[in-house]
Amino acid sequence: MIKLKIKTGDTVKIIAGDHKGTEGKVMRVDLNKNKAIVEGANMVSKHEKPSAKNPQGGIVKKEAPIHISNLALIDANGDTTRVGYELRDGKKVRVSKKSGEIV
Repeated sequence: MIKLKIKTGDTVKIIAGDHKGTEGKVMRVDLNKNKAIVEGANMVSKHEKPSAKNPQGGIVKKEAPIHISNLALIDANGDTTRVGYELRDGKKVRVSKKSGEIV
């Protein structure tokens, strides 16, 4: 299993594919498949059978996973950046490669 540099709650920008340029918050990360679900991006229509949770059933719009390589982290300045790691005050922290600030 590979350590990913994008975590749940990060703000990211999609840099490749049909939804290129879309920004959103990461809702979930799948470490095994190297994919993430971004809020409001890569929407697909799913047919759902009627259930107790959704008695009507029908077509539901939901976010589909996007490969991590197609995402770029957005730092505090609003710029896309790569992520590095540094030891600061004895703790390993994620650092923006562009600005050098803690992400």
